[in-house]
Amino acid sequence: MMNRFCRVGLMVVLVLGLIGYNAWAGDKILKMSTTTSTQASGLLDVLLPELDKDTGIQVKVIAKGTGAAIRDGMDGNVDVIFVHARAREEKFVEDGYGTKRYAVMHNDFVILGPAKDPAGIRGIKSAAEALLKIASAKSPFISRGDDSGTHTKEQALWKATGLSLEKKTSTIVKKGKKSEVTFLHPAGLGQWYLSIGQGMGKALTFADEKQAYIMADRGTYIKYKFGRDVPIDLVVLCEGDPLLANPYGVIPINPQKHPHVKYDLAKEFAEWLVSERGQSVIDGYRLLGQQLFYPDAIK
Repeated sequence: MMNRFCRVGLMVVLVLGLIGYNAWAGDKILKMSTTTSTQASGLLDVLLPELDKDTGIQVKVIAKGTGAAIRDGMDGNVDVIFVHARAREEKFVEDGYGTKRYAVMHNDFVILGPAKDPAGIRGIKSAAEALLKIASAKSPFISRGDDSGTHTKEQALWKATGLSLEKKTSTIVKKGKKSEVTFLHPAGLGQWYLSIGQGMGKALTFADEKQAYIMADRGTYIKYKFGRDVPIDLVVLCEGDPLLANPYGVIPINPQKHPHVKYDLAKEFAEWLVSERGQSVIDGYRLLGQQLFYPDAIK
């Protein structure tokens, strides 16, 4: 009888221990909204397993445009955001939605187009001048049009051209959810300038099909040019302008705004990203020998 009670007692202890472990493991899961480029470039496929190995933290990734990711943070739908629109990130922190912006890494944007280059922008160093030539030639240009970090940068470059810009509000649908996006664009919307409301990967594929110009982050371009069985044909035609710099930051959501967020875990994640270990993983990520991102926290 005693042996039976002992066995039952042992089973109860084991079950309670398993429940406790599962509850603890569940506490190690973060929800993160991030720009599509961190996912489309393949970086997260390398980065997150190393994070899990070192800290036990697992990350549920919600990939979308930076604007939508920031709104997720403002609404408290996630624990942390990992995005690339620095001015908007800094305002997010100033407004109290995030606790701190951690500078994680950078790459740059490039202007791509068909090899035949009908607008004649090859080799131009000024991104604004390249866009001005595309607009003058009315050559097809694909805009993400999704309020992403890339879309934000593109609008800033159109402003730099000196062209008279128009404002448009459109409804985009992603994963069954509708949202309104207001943006600036040159004259010719729906004619030579096509705003499609899609992420970087889909926008690149569409531009390739149309043999159109597009602005993309270099990391996603490398992935789609050299890391796929069926690569895109678009080539880099304009690069190197300081205005094309593309820094990425990670921001834990402020628990004073949203007490339910897993702030301690988000802070641990952010600090791992900017640690020597996290930065070395970012620095070591290569695709066919090409580096996609450069660490910012450790030089």
